[in-house]
Amino acid sequence: MNKRISFSFTKHAVLAGAVLGLTMISCGNGNQSQNQKQAPNVAVITVNKTDAELESLYPTTIRGKKDIEIRPLVTGFITKVCVDEGQKVAAGQTLFILDQVQYQAAVSQVEAAVAVAQESVNNATLTANNKEKLFAKNIISEYENQLAKNQLSMAKSQLAQANAALVTARKNLSYTVVKAPSAGFVGTIPNREGALASPSSQYPLTTVSDIAEVYAYISFNEKQVLEMTNGGETSLNEALAKLPDVKLKLSDGSIYPIPGKFSTLSGALDNMTGSASVRILFKNQNGMLRSGSTGSIVIPVRESNVYIIPQNATSEIQDIKYAYVVNDSNKVVSTPITILPNNDGKNYVVTEGLKDGDRVVIEGVGMTIRDGVTINPVDANTKAAQSVTTEKK
Repeated sequence: MNKRISFSFTKHAVLAGAVLGLTMISCGNGNQSQNQKQAPNVAVITVNKTDAELESLYPTTIRGKKDIEIRPLVTGFITKVCVDEGQKVAAGQTLFILDQVQYQAAVSQVEAAVAVAQESVNNATLTANNKEKLFAKNIISEYENQLAKNQLSMAKSQLAQANAALVTARKNLSYTVVKAPSAGFVGTIPNREGALASPSSQYPLTTVSDIAEVYAYISFNEKQVLEMTNGGETSLNEALAKLPDVKLKLSDGSIYPIPGKFSTLSGALDNMTGSASVRILFKNQNGMLRSGSTGSIVIPVRESNVYIIPQNATSEIQDIKYAYVVNDSNKVVSTPITILPNNDGKNYVVTEGLKDGDRVVIEGVGMTIRDGVTINPVDANTKAAQSVTTEKK
């Protein structure tokens, strides 16, 4: 009897121990699972209203202050090209010489006609003078006297016509020497010696660009033009004068060292594009800028009472931008925001959707961070400093 009781007690004791052991293992696994589900450390920033310096970029094409197409005023074969492409020339400097033979012959022919007309005037003058004396002595009739005067007038008219023809012939001869109308730089020269030049040619002989100062042209849309006038309270000239100096970003990405100033705004909007052409003046340092160059005009824009957050802290769904704000329970809440179209390529300027003191997640957005996730928010600067310290160790 006693042996059975002892066996039974031992059996129950073993079972109790086994259950206790399983319970302890189970509890251990629960603690381990709970540790694995601990909220991750995620970098956040605390936002507050601030002022932002932004830049608006407008594509532009550079033009010389004077871009003059050089076209011949007479037709002829080019006998000499006196300049080269890119050469700096002075006003009045010879650029091209056209074949002068036919124009020199025309001058000689008209000079001979002038000489003949002059002799006719001389002879008609003598005749008229003699007739006048004879008429005074009643030797000839008034008719003969008047006829002599008429012949003299006709001879003088013919001389005047010959002189006018001579002026034209000499002008045409002078046009065979094509000169620069102003100082500047020579553009491309599509035709060389032997080519036929004509006023009706499709392409000019060349272009002379005065680039001591250059113009950069951009376009403002109708809304921007209306905003400039402030509902008609300000004239366009006054609005242009108040605009800040701008920078020129060259095609290689560098910034031209001299700022530009707004010069004029076209008086009419383009019916096709609905925009107005705006001209900006730049001093051309050492001829660095050339007519036809391209780049971008950088206009500074200042915004007040806005929030600035990194672009990688946002996501976009159906054209709506979202930021991820951490609430008091450390849960992530996706929040729609409104941003300005201008940005520096790294940050967004937020005008609506955030408030002072909001904690915005700046890492893991679009990957591990989503709406409703619980995190352990860590200040971004603190986390960055910790990372640097860890790397040094």
